[in-house]
Amino acid sequence: MDGGSSEAAQLARQLADCRLTERCDLCPEEMSYVQRFHRREPTSNQCTSIVTQHVKAPLQTVWSLVRKFDQPQLFKPFVTECVMHGNMEPGSVRDVQVQTGLPATRSTERLELLDDNEHIISVKFIGGDHLLKNYSSILTVHPEVIDGHPATLVIESFVVDVPVMNTKDDICYFVETLLRCNLKSLADVSEKRVNHAALN
Repeated sequence: MDGGSSEAAQLARQLADCRLTERCDLCPEEMSYVQRFHRREPTSNQCTSIVTQHVKAPLQTVWSLVRKFDQPQLFKPFVTECVMHGNMEPGSVRDVQVQTGLPATRSTERLELLDDNEHIISVKFIGGDHLLKNYSSILTVHPEVIDGHPATLVIESFVVDVPVMNTKDDICYFVETLLRCNLKSLADVSEKRVNHAALN
């Protein structure tokens, strides 16, 4: 099997794993975070949704990965390369190359907000060969406790235009699946860092 076919097969498995995760109802505490940080007002031709992930790692470990706008490949499994333009501040732009098999090869993205106090990062897509026009996301991380240990709740919301010949459900399902893969990978990387630190 050639490299391209192998990459496509791996991508298909990753997306299938992420699709197995069903939407879950938000608990009151999670809903309070959504109402505070993730209020959206989509237009009639846009869709919006929210994805969450519980991570068995302290907030600072998770945030140290999330805040690295210049290195999304640290936890985003479909990103193969990132070139940064500017400093790590709002208005900075990155050019991202994505894995073979997705309906895109590149994306140009602008950092809208990076708040180390509230632990918020917001990104807007401003170019590329993908279908996600006027896409913007907000990702927040919040401390919690799992099994008596410090942990983190990650919430990511998005709004995006609905392409012609697609439905809101179609595009929301596609984006949610990608975000679940990203956040699942974020959890895996964060938890491995914690386990590695505990062994040393």
